[in-house]
Amino acid sequence: MSLEIVILAAGQGTRMRSALPKVLHPVAGKAMLGHVIDTARELNPQRIHVVIGHGAEAVRERLAADDLNFVLQEQQHGTGHAVAQALPFISAEQVLVLYGDVPLIEAPTLERLLAHAGPAQLALLTVALDDPTGYGRIIRDARGQVTAIVEQKDATEEQRAIREGNTGILAMPGARMAEWMGRLSNSNAQGEYYLTDVIAMAVADGLAVATAQPEDAMEVQGANDRRQLAELERHYQQRAACRLMAQGVTLLDPARFDVRGEVSVGRDVVIDINVILEGRVVIEDGVEIGPNCVIRNSTLRCGAVVKANSHLEGAELGEGADCGPFARLRPGSVLGARAHVGNFVELKNAVLGEGAKAGHLAYLGDAEIGALSNIGAGTITCNYDGANKHRTVIGVDAFIGTNNSLVAPVTIGDGATTAAGSVITSEVPAATLAVGRARQRNIDGWQRPVKKPKA
Repeated sequence: MSLEIVILAAGQGTRMRSALPKVLHPVAGKAMLGHVIDTARELNPQRIHVVIGHGAEAVRERLAADDLNFVLQEQQHGTGHAVAQALPFISAEQVLVLYGDVPLIEAPTLERLLAHAGPAQLALLTVALDDPTGYGRIIRDARGQVTAIVEQKDATEEQRAIREGNTGILAMPGARMAEWMGRLSNSNAQGEYYLTDVIAMAVADGLAVATAQPEDAMEVQGANDRRQLAELERHYQQRAACRLMAQGVTLLDPARFDVRGEVSVGRDVVIDINVILEGRVVIEDGVEIGPNCVIRNSTLRCGAVVKANSHLEGAELGEGADCGPFARLRPGSVLGARAHVGNFVELKNAVLGEGAKAGHLAYLGDAEIGALSNIGAGTITCNYDGANKHRTVIGVDAFIGTNNSLVAPVTIGDGATTAAGSVITSEVPAATLAVGRARQRNIDGWQRPVKKPKA
């Protein structure tokens, strides 16, 4: 049965008190609407229609994709009115309605819901809550069949006591939508066209209304203010932590760990507190990550170690390599097997060969450093001339002395040594010592300047 999905994302979100459209507020580093769209794609629909309104251009610009049809709802007159805007573009046998501010909804839940839908049956996602305040209530007859949904503001005291709430997520036959949308009325406390009124219409037309429920009530939690947004963030992170632990990761404190992207993990990985994983991160077997690290779009091979307070972006650590504490690896940084980068070392577009070392206090940019070479403290590759970047190439088993400035482009041969305090501006042949110091002079009788008294 063909499927199209309508995502309602036109609301202003005044309680967010923000210039940013509500559906663009992030959960785990991704816009709430982005999460919903990704889940919708898992269902392989014929098309996804996104109804936008407040901040429409910002939403379109941020999330534009070939498989999305953005539909403008110029004035917001309720959920029924929003769905009606997408009607001219819908031809599928089945239509699923989702919400752009409900980011934790999962594809298996929606698949269960869709399994109940058909040409003569609606499928409605409901949720049982201890406190359903704010939710429309599910009205059932004596046989337990759904007959209607009553919104909170229109409900009687008896109806408000019902604990089964409406999530707003439903699947309905596309062939009946135009008729039902045309019969909606705004005669209610809000003066809006409620999509929920479709339920009573379907029952009156002889259609059955089936229901399904999420395994986790937080799947259908929306975010209307910053507090609810924070609740969604923490629940997302709790869920992500549980999934990783199920795959063999030890999290020393799951409550102090954040995933903001896609993470692939091996076995026997250990992650300390306050670690943030962003973008696409691959972590192989036996990796250890110390506290307070940020790792973005990086790969950590088997047995690699990231020590405390390190920041990796677009980097790769080879098998058994280690970095930190307080190391910064910028895009293009690669550590070969068992290579070492220590505290306060920054790499950018630099490759360290197998077993190479930069122990501390260095900047290595646009550099290729051979296996087993040692980079002394205070070394800088002077790779930028104010207009262009230049490359430094260091051979195998070279020794770069403390406080060296390597002025690129420059090549240092295999087994070469540079003396401490040198400025290297030209090629150093293999197995030679380069000394690039100014000659020292000692001046007898020199007097230090004396500070002048203030007037």
